[in-house]
Amino acid sequence: MSRFVPNGPAQREKMLRAIGATKFEDLLEPVPEKFRLKEKLQLPEPLSEFELTCEFEEFARKNTGADLACFMGAGAYDHFIPAAVDHILLRSEFYTAYTPYQAEVSQGTLQAIFEYQTMIARLTGMDMANASMYDGASAAAEACLMAMRITRKQNILVAGSLNPGWLDVIRTYLKRDDFEITEIPFLEDGSLDLAIAAELIEGGAAAAVLVQYPNYFGLIEDLQPVADLIHEHKGLFIVAADPVALPLLRSPGDAGADIVVGEGQSMGIPMSYGGPYIGFMAARMKLARKMPGRIIGRTTDRAGQTGYVLTLQTREQHIRRDKATSNICSNQALMALANVIYLSLMGEKGFREISSQCYHKSHYLEKKLLEIPGVSRIFGNTPFFREFAISFPISSIELRDRMIEHGFLAGVPIVELGEGAMLVTVTEKRTRDEIDRYIGAVTQICRGGSA
Repeated sequence: MSRFVPNGPAQREKMLRAIGATKFEDLLEPVPEKFRLKEKLQLPEPLSEFELTCEFEEFARKNTGADLACFMGAGAYDHFIPAAVDHILLRSEFYTAYTPYQAEVSQGTLQAIFEYQTMIARLTGMDMANASMYDGASAAAEACLMAMRITRKQNILVAGSLNPGWLDVIRTYLKRDDFEITEIPFLEDGSLDLAIAAELIEGGAAAAVLVQYPNYFGLIEDLQPVADLIHEHKGLFIVAADPVALPLLRSPGDAGADIVVGEGQSMGIPMSYGGPYIGFMAARMKLARKMPGRIIGRTTDRAGQTGYVLTLQTREQHIRRDKATSNICSNQALMALANVIYLSLMGEKGFREISSQCYHKSHYLEKKLLEIPGVSRIFGNTPFFREFAISFPISSIELRDRMIEHGFLAGVPIVELGEGAMLVTVTEKRTRDEIDRYIGAVTQICRGGSA
């Protein structure tokens, strides 16, 4: 890794002379005197590289999360990432690549994005995908705007079992008086209330229905009835899908989705305190020209060779402002590449195995937790994927805090469902030993034992 080397006095003098200045203060002339700093910044004395490294290592030692087995989820998941992902990402031709405006010098980047689009389309069961979005939440919001453009209706129906963080982002995007968001409640078993959904849809004012699959509580919704309802009244069906669940579940495209969005963090991207992540968006081919962002296409040049080009660019930078679909322009190309590398390394069989391990390990943990006195399901026997909501006989916040002493990030408290309610997640990274120790620690705490 290269280190920062500052300019010396001779270099600074030469640079100033080249622009016609005699001293650095000359560069501040355009800044009014009253806005200039009158005293030196109160900074500590400079450190050598070795001293600075030691100081940051000391800060790092205060982090305990790296030593904790993670059973948290709710939108960000602790999956294994092969070393090859970072190794390829950090190649300079990818790491420093900019927007591929010039196709003739961007073939590698364009092909990688094209492969990303192809993989997302196949995974979701849709006709096409764009060149990525900022994250899953903004992709869901953009899908709502896209649906309103297509149907010319201003009301979006959103499942109440959608990730609340995503719902906040959607509300921010649609914070205009003429846009309306209506939540569809969920039943006691955690599934969407189809009777109320039908009442809200039958008026014909809904541009789209947005359903998470599996939903925020990890439960697997039946998509087909919702698709049939909204299509009958000329609206669109948007599915916010978990990509890791899709190898085992019926694809959203097969179930009638018009637009599929989701978060790609689970596919080769670390949790990283919340970002950078990547949102994906796929749709029916007939909706392509209303999709935000970019679409990469494959073609053949005059010599008969395969070439990749920017096919659709619907930002105002490229077309008439009143025809633009979104301000989204710079796709998360490096994160999209991480998805491509990860899926290529896993392959269809490997990715399905990861999905299967998440499913079986989470069900094993839930079964064992239910054997602890006072622990109960919140949503009955509704099927779930890798995430489940469960109620403990003590406060979920207290349990979360005490489990850290045992070496676990136990889950995400969901106190709106009850004082002891917690959302617990199991990925393929969690070993049998970790899961059994987790069960033992919960048993001890729930029975009043000390840490």
